[in-house]
Amino acid sequence: MPVMSDDDYSYNQLMKTFPSLPEPAFESREMQELVWKAQWGCTNDVGKLRVVLVHRPGDEVGFVETSAFLSEIGAYGDPKAGWYWRGKEPPDLPRMQEQHDRLTQVLRAEGVRVENIEDVPRRQHKSVSTRDAVVAVDGGAIVCRLGTRYRRGEEIAASRKLAEIGMPILRTIHGTGIFEGGSFAWLDAKTAVVGLSTRVNEEGARQVEEVLRVTGVELIRVHLTGYRQHIDGLLVMIDIATVLINPVLTPFCLIERLREMKFKIIELHPEDHPFTINCLAVAPGRVIMSEASRRTLDRLDREGITVISIPFDAVYRGGGGIHCSTAPLLRDPAD
Repeated sequence: MPVMSDDDYSYNQLMKTFPSLPEPAFESREMQELVWKAQWGCTNDVGKLRVVLVHRPGDEVGFVETSAFLSEIGAYGDPKAGWYWRGKEPPDLPRMQEQHDRLTQVLRAEGVRVENIEDVPRRQHKSVSTRDAVVAVDGGAIVCRLGTRYRRGEEIAASRKLAEIGMPILRTIHGTGIFEGGSFAWLDAKTAVVGLSTRVNEEGARQVEEVLRVTGVELIRVHLTGYRQHIDGLLVMIDIATVLINPVLTPFCLIERLREMKFKIIELHPEDHPFTINCLAVAPGRVIMSEASRRTLDRLDREGITVISIPFDAVYRGGGGIHCSTAPLLRDPAD
């Protein structure tokens, strides 16, 4: 019969005296501050915004070739290379930078710490849409895997910035999963929704759901119509239990769920620009929105929502609005 040595006995006693400790949980404030020196992540889309990730448009916008206009779809692009620019007007970089600078000025005036991704490869002309690369959840970030080939690699610059500021990465979407942050939204601290679409597949949603399940969050799936990309083109939270929707595009099953949750639903005015939906809450009932939204702005004012309106048309012509251009990394609880 084997006999326990003195070394084995001492080792066992040592491990008994200093056991592994699963509690408190990783995302608890105690553990976040002990290990990561700060609390990270979001459990809602409307609590006071503390830290946000952006990218100021730069030389990469020059990748768009103005000679490559595809008249049949009304956009610039190269199907073989995989890039495109929406609309007939080519990029106006000075105006894009001016409007993006205005956005970051407003964010800082609202007390938000702005983290800027500075260096991106020249071919990644949509890097201004930082929302798609990162989703913040309780305790850290999920780094996404973008759908189109020419956007692949935006995740690298985002990951480097997260590492630089000390934010934990809880998951990187991998395998055949596709997931872009513009198609994810928090409804409340225990409920999120994802739009399955041309930019999010079931495998990507499954991987995100695995992360959320650890903290008891339900992930609702809805199928977007046609070739639509992101849920933030049809729904954005603007206050606790108040949501702005485009009723023409929002699936009825989601509208029903919002009603079951006793949400106040405010509809986009049909004559306002669709990118009106693409706004950002910086605090409960306080949003930054494109100024080209007069009728919807009036509706929000009647509902007690405070709107800071800024010009953003030069940026959203490329396919991404204010919501797309901001990836929240830290918010206060929404209650």
